[in-house]
Amino acid sequence: MALSTFETASATSMRRSMGRLSAGVSVVTADDAEHSACGMTISSMTSISLEPPVLMVSLTHGSRTTDAVEASGRFAVSILGARQEAIARRFATRGGARFDGLECDHGTTGLPMIKDALAQFECRVHSAHDIGDHRVFYGSVQVLRYREGTGLVFYSGRFGNFRDFGHDEVPWLF
Repeated sequence: MALSTFETASATSMRRSMGRLSAGVSVVTADDAEHSACGMTISSMTSISLEPPVLMVSLTHGSRTTDAVEASGRFAVSILGARQEAIARRFATRGGARFDGLECDHGTTGLPMIKDALAQFECRVHSAHDIGDHRVFYGSVQVLRYREGTGLVFYSGRFGNFRDFGHDEVPWLF
């Protein structure tokens, strides 16, 4: 199938085009001013630096989670496993009591993290920048932990998982 014709970038065409990039799914959590847990599902998280360890998350302006991260200067990230689609959907909806009835892990700072996630990070905000309708946070990773498993993937508006083609690991990535 051929590519569509070029068009002026819009929010809709940008979303559809970027949907062609498979992305891992994570949940960012924080505590708001009343020390009440808040969080949101994201697919915009990446490693920025290994030494020192820094990661980047992009959060929607005006969300409770964004405001909490800004005010507290800290956040946690949980990378979801392939069997955690229900958690991703729970934290992707606006409003509601996302933590009600949810068993969480708690890190060294007490921030809630998603139980059974593939990896968990506790971060201190290194810096932040407004870009369009998002606030980008660079987090200095203070502590982390991880386990083996298959990650939850988001592609073209759908959740799925990674299928290994059976090749050896790429050594320059590890």
